[in-house]
Amino acid sequence: MKLCVALDLPDEKDNISLAKSLKGCDVWLKVGLRSFIRDGKNIVSELKNINENFKIFLDLKLYDIPNTMADAAESIASLNVEMFNVHASSGKIAMKAVTDRLSGIKNPPIVLSVTALTSFDNDEFKTVYNENIEKKALQFAKDSFESGVEGVVCSVYESLMIKNHTSDSFITLTPGIRPFGDEQKDDQKRVADIDTAYENKCDFIVVGRPIYQAKNPLDAVQRILAKKLF
Repeated sequence: MKLCVALDLPDEKDNISLAKSLKGCDVWLKVGLRSFIRDGKNIVSELKNINENFKIFLDLKLYDIPNTMADAAESIASLNVEMFNVHASSGKIAMKAVTDRLSGIKNPPIVLSVTALTSFDNDEFKTVYNENIEKKALQFAKDSFESGVEGVVCSVYESLMIKNHTSDSFITLTPGIRPFGDEQKDDQKRVADIDTAYENKCDFIVVGRPIYQAKNPLDAVQRILAKKLF
């Protein structure tokens, strides 16, 4: 299991400062929509300049017509990021267009697809997708697997089920992690602790506010990594 730290602070300088404080840690860094729109592609090179061993997850959740998604994926591949994501609800044709386009690129980034956002509870999800989370997330995961996507973004509670119906090597990245058990849920609905993530064979956990809102973010990361599950 790998720890992915969300760089979701309101200012680029704060995100860079956070990354610098974690320079010696074996972590991935997540650059989300807010940071990428505000700071542009240069944020990736700035993070790599801090530590060339930092691996970057570009969390943009692509959703568009197939050719546009494939074009965007090709552009992302030029940014020197190790992983990015698309929406599984964009459909199998669009996801296959992305994986086909990347197949001709040397050392392409890992592609994940988003199944059900962890901000959804089951009732809200059903009003959008007309199905419960578990059933639809599994369908999205199977569609992704068959399209050549390498894994999914899901909650901890779908991770094991998805692996059982696809492959143990099919990646699950799980947001909504509350590592210390005393944090607020904020806008996340389906949250879990680290031990539950490990038990459900999650490959990546994403932790944001419990790290960057801590008095000492480095100490928070070290406490997580000290669990010896990474």
